[in-house]
Formats: sequence, structure tokens, C-alpha cells
Amino acid sequence: MRKILIVRNDKIGDFMLAWPSFAMLKKSMPNTQIDALVPAYTKPLAELCPWIDNVIVDNTDKTQQAALINNIKAENYSDYICLFSTTRNAQLGRKAKIGYRLAPATKWAQFLFTDRLKQRRSQSAKPEFEYNLDLIRHFLSKNKKPIVEVNAPFLDVNNALKLKIKNSLLQKLNKPVNKLCFIHAGSGGSANNLSIEQYAQLISLLSEQYTEMGFILTAGPGEEAQAKQLQLLLDERVPCYLYESTQGLVSFCQTISCADIFIAGSTGPLHIAGAADVLTAGFFPAKRSATPLRWKPLNSEGRHIAFIPPTNDKSQEDMSSIDINLVMQNLQSFLQTHHF
Repeated sequence: MRKILIVRNDKIGDFMLAWPSFAMLKKSMPNTQIDALVPAYTKPLAELCPWIDNVIVDNTDKTQQAALINNIKAENYSDYICLFSTTRNAQLGRKAKIGYRLAPATKWAQFLFTDRLKQRRSQSAKPEFEYNLDLIRHFLSKNKKPIVEVNAPFLDVNNALKLKIKNSLLQKLNKPVNKLCFIHAGSGGSANNLSIEQYAQLISLLSEQYTEMGFILTAGPGEEAQAKQLQLLLDERVPCYLYESTQGLVSFCQTISCADIFIAGSTGPLHIAGAADVLTAGFFPAKRSATPLRWKPLNSEGRHIAFIPPTNDKSQEDMSSIDINLVMQNLQSFLQTHHF
């Protein structure tokens, strides 16, 4: 059996945007073993992904590099595809003596791969997941394999389980509602986000307009204080519940999948929601490397709406310049198209 190792060993959101690549590769080459090299914190997501056969944990401890390379070498991979290029990733594949090694053509590390695809990701001309898919299309074309295109949803949670989780959350709210709006106010340290005050204003406006809507405030590790602060700013009549993920990433994914809409900055949880094709609203800085196009979630067409600071603003990363009243107007139109 042909064995391929795919590398996406960075943040949670980046890894979720690689799911279509795993799906395309497995559906186009169903008799191939597809493994993933990921950091320990995304291992649960890799094990959840239905198109990944085995997971190798990427230990970055310098004292463990020889052991990691030996583990990779022992698997006798025929192919090594890095969905993003770094010198370290290039060295891992080369030292593990994998014959075919593909990566984006960027920086000097590209010359350590046996095949490269020019992408110019810095121009942010298309979504990150499309850049990933282009690498897979290149690989399949090179191997004369038919390309099977893939569509959302990529994270498929059992409907009965989603209903059970949703009913449990509804019971935790202080008044009867039938729709759940998840708000993730943390940034995960990777992107700018709205202030706690802006989120409080948005929730208040939504609560006034949609009386059947309850609010679930989510928080990742280290973000609990922000979520609690947000909860304190809300009127006690607003039906809200603070959900702290204590059961691990898989449980968090299952919980997110039952949302009617998920609102956040450009974070891992937003991309988990997008993979489940939950309606998403995202806040993005206007700088080119972080645009709504580049970091578009995996939703089906029309199920995502994005907001950025005014483009004439001096600071493209100043999220405080986003007008929440204007956001609300656009969000209402978006929700109306989805029968809220």
C-alpha cells in the first residue's frame, strides 16, 4: 500500500483548514494510507478526521528530533507533502529519506524538497484551504490520478448527539429559547478580536432583536477570564451560559456543531464551526496576511459573513473601529436569509 505523510504542524485553525486536503487525497486515492504529522495539541482533531489513518505527534524538543526522524523513517513513506513550508519541515522529510517531498515554493527551504509548487501565499489571493488543495491537486495530477473535488461539511457530527448537547445547553439558560448563538471572545493569541465591550454590545442588540436566541460564551485554555468578564457586562435578563471546555477538543467540536450561529474572531473555534458548516460570523483585521478571504472558514457558500475595520482607517488592525451597529444591520440581513 502506498503511504503518504501530510504535514500541517501549526495552529488549530490552520489544521482545520487542511481537512479538505485530507478528504480530497483519500477520496481520490482510497487505497492509500494517509498519515498526518501534527503537534500534540491538534492530535485529537487529527484522530477525529475521517480521512487520516494514523497520526504522528511532532515533538519539537531538540533532544527528541533523532527519535522523531527515526519514527518517520520506520514507516517507509513513499510521499511527504508539507502543506506549508519551513526549514524544519523540509529537514524532517529529507533526513527521514522520503523519496518524494512536495511543498509550496517559498524561501530557501524549498530547495530541500524534491518538488515545489509556486503559490505566492503572501498575496492572499485565495483562501488558505484552497492553497492546500492546490498542492493536493498538483500531487494527484503528477501521479495521473483523477481528482475528486470535495464539499462541506467536513466535520460531521451525529444528529442525535448534536440534539442531546443542544438540549442540555438550552436547559442551562435562564429563560426558554430555541436557538443558540455561540460567542467566542478569545483570540487564541493568533489574531486580533473585538473588545469585550464590543461583544457585550453585539449580544445586547441580538438579544433585543431575537428573543428566541440564547447565548453560549465559549472559552479555550487561558481565555476563561475574558469570557467571565463578558458575562458580567451582560444584562441579567440576557439568556447566557459560560461554557468552559473541560472535556477536550473532540467534545468541544461536538458542542460547537450544535450552534445555530457561531461568532468569533479569526480563531481555531471559528474554523471548527466552519468545518461543521455552522453559520459563522467572523471578525478579521484588514491587513493582507489576515484578510477574510485568506482565512475564510470551510462553510458552504453563503453560510459565512465577515467583518473588517474600515479600510480607510489608519490602523488596519484596530478592531475597535468596527461599528457594532453596522455589524448588527448586516448580521440581521444575513440571518434573515437563513430564516431566523
